[in-house]
Amino acid sequence: MKSIFRSITNHRQTNRRTFSDTAEEAYKFVRDRGLDHAVEREKNLRPLLNIKNLIRSEPSKSIPISVITTQKDSLRVPLRPIEFIRSYTSVFQEYLPGGIGIQPHITLTPEILNLDDEEQLVYGSESYKQGLANRLLKLLMINRIHKIPLEVLDLLKWDLGLPQDYVESMVPEFPDYFRVIESKSRGCSGVLELVCWSNEHSVSVLEKKAKAVVKVGYTKGSAIAFPMKFSNGFVVDKKMKKWFDDWQKLPYISPYENALHLSATSDESDKWAAAVLHEILNLFVSKKVEKDAILHLGEVMGLRSRFKRVLHNHPGIFYLSSKLRTHTVVLRDGYKRGMLVESNELVTSRNRYMKLMSKVKKENNAVSSRKREDKGKVEGEVCDTDVKGENEDVSGSDVEDEGEEDVVDEDEDEDDDDEEVVQNQSRKRGRGNLSPRAGRRSFENSGSREKPHSGRRGGRRNSEKSGSEEKPRGRRNKIKLMTEKNSQM
Repeated sequence: MKSIFRSITNHRQTNRRTFSDTAEEAYKFVRDRGLDHAVEREKNLRPLLNIKNLIRSEPSKSIPISVITTQKDSLRVPLRPIEFIRSYTSVFQEYLPGGIGIQPHITLTPEILNLDDEEQLVYGSESYKQGLANRLLKLLMINRIHKIPLEVLDLLKWDLGLPQDYVESMVPEFPDYFRVIESKSRGCSGVLELVCWSNEHSVSVLEKKAKAVVKVGYTKGSAIAFPMKFSNGFVVDKKMKKWFDDWQKLPYISPYENALHLSATSDESDKWAAAVLHEILNLFVSKKVEKDAILHLGEVMGLRSRFKRVLHNHPGIFYLSSKLRTHTVVLRDGYKRGMLVESNELVTSRNRYMKLMSKVKKENNAVSSRKREDKGKVEGEVCDTDVKGENEDVSGSDVEDEGEEDVVDEDEDEDDDDEEVVQNQSRKRGRGNLSPRAGRRSFENSGSREKPHSGRRGGRRNSEKSGSEEKPRGRRNKIKLMTEKNSQM
């Protein structure tokens, strides 16, 4: 993914400076490893919980693998369903119904069922329901039409932390906050509509922090600086730094106010759109969301183009991660060293799922490494056996040599020096292998005038062609024959 940040140009209009649409200078996108890890660590968690919820919704608490295969895209399964299922053996179990089933059925293990019970307790707790209702209320108040289609909420269900049946289980418990009404649009199942505006909840996170810091008193419309942090290696030149400093000094317009009357290219509108996006990301449980989902919400709110502009112009506030084959918008001040600054009950529950998944992965890696070790041991034993067989062949030849040496005269020890002389003379004449065994076979052929061979096969052939009727056995006879041969040459 490449993100190009536009150069700063001064327009002739009074009090209006912004990023130019035609880029004169390009700023290289720099990755943030900590935030990339925060996105990537939840890999396969969402599809795993989707399959878990699908199985749990069935009366038999099991489904055939074919159902998961047909719903692969909606469940967001990244692999073949059967491969994904078998990757987490502590989460899913396969079995054949009645023992003669054509295709396997999938059910849940006791470990994952225990975690599911804890998750349902989180969704059912009064504190979590109240916090979720407050976040939905704030999201409806940010939208100027105070309505959000249920299809859009379904896209943001994971990020908002909504239960699967939130329309039936949670919405009716807060009739003074919102309600579900029928939509006149075709193909729309319904719309979540705001019932009553709440001044208490129409205060943004940045405004609350500003009121806590400024003890003298915060007045509405004052300048509030966004917390900024750039990735290591991202270079901010003087011109860009000056623009950011001036931009931070602009009046802060609350995201709960309607500022659509401002020009879409003005810095004031840019800061207001940044405030809206900053407040929405703070409503999500993990302070991050997929880019397509947030742009879809921006389209409903009439802010899609402004959201895209803010994401490209403010890398110090919002980070775009390209992990998990998609683009994810991460709120920078919501994380510190790749970890959430403020956690919640649902995030803690999801961390337990990821811990179980990593445990299964470690066990699978341990089994694979054990198999590799066993395979290496088997190969090592085969190699040792081969080496041992070769050694046995060599030892057998040594035994034969020892048997032949037993036939040699008893004066062998006295003539060791003479044997060294003979071997040195043979090396000078270029005779290959001078092992005792080859040497004896060469001397056996000394009855003929042919050149003795050091090889075993050549020795036997020369032995057959030899004119002598008897093999010389004594070492003194060998030396004598060698001396006579040298004198003849």
